[in-house]
Parts: sequence; structure tokens; C-alpha cells
Amino acid sequence: MNLFDTISEDIKKAMLAKDKVALEALRGIKKEFLEAKTAPGANNELSDDTALKIMQKMVKQRKESADIFAGAGRQELADAELAQVAVIQRYLPQQMSEQELEKVLKDMFVELDIKGPQDMGKIMGQATKRLAGKAEGRAISAKVKELLNQL
Repeated sequence: MNLFDTISEDIKKAMLAKDKVALEALRGIKKEFLEAKTAPGANNELSDDTALKIMQKMVKQRKESADIFAGAGRQELADAELAQVAVIQRYLPQQMSEQELEKVLKDMFVELDIKGPQDMGKIMGQATKRLAGKAEGRAISAKVKELLNQL
């Protein structure tokens, strides 16, 4: 079963369980999926890779919204956004720990012969491709900068 079908089934389960948070988050996911399926050139299809990218974007947006709400003193709204993040993350692959990320990046530094900060673009291009779905771009960038400054 692909992610689109899984989300559709889980919407039904959330309705039966009267889980409002999950239902809202899942409906949001399905809306984004439907928009992607009906976009020009999509041929009414949605690959799981595209679905994962959509959900990662949704997580990022909700985390940013939660930060803004928390900064404005609206913790109840921030908590609602973070609750939706938790629901969406159930469908995403497990994120790498900071230690795992550092090990992979150090291996890539050797593999790509990275010599210093001037190679930032070279390593970031490869790292974001290789670690897509496994680590957030912000975390990759921060760790790469940290490791480059140690060279």
C-alpha cells in the first residue's frame, strides 16, 4: 500500500477514534497529496518519494509556525502545531542522530577530498542528496559548517 492509501485509511481510523489532532493533520496531508497528484505533469500519480518530500516540507512549516507562535506568547497554538508534527512524523523515516550525521559527513569529507570552508558548496550538494529524508537540511548545514571550521 502506498502512502496515499495509507493516509486515506488512517483518516478513517482517526474518525472512528474521534482523534481530532490526527484527523486534522491527516486531512492536511491528504490535501497536499491531492494537489500534487493533480498538478500539471503529475498524470494523477504520486510516488512515495514525492509524498515523503511533501510531508517533510509540512513538518518544517509546522515547526517554524510553532516557533513563531511560541515567540509571540501563544503557546497553545505552538502546542497544536507540534502535535500535528508528531502525527506527520509517524509516516517519515527515522531521522539520523547528531552522531550518525557527523560520522556520515566525515566519511563524505574524505570521499570528496574536502579541504576547507571553500568546499562548502561541494559537500552540501552531495550531503543533501545523500541524506534526503534522513536529516533536516538545517541540521546538515550546521554540522557541515562545524566540521569545516575544524579543518
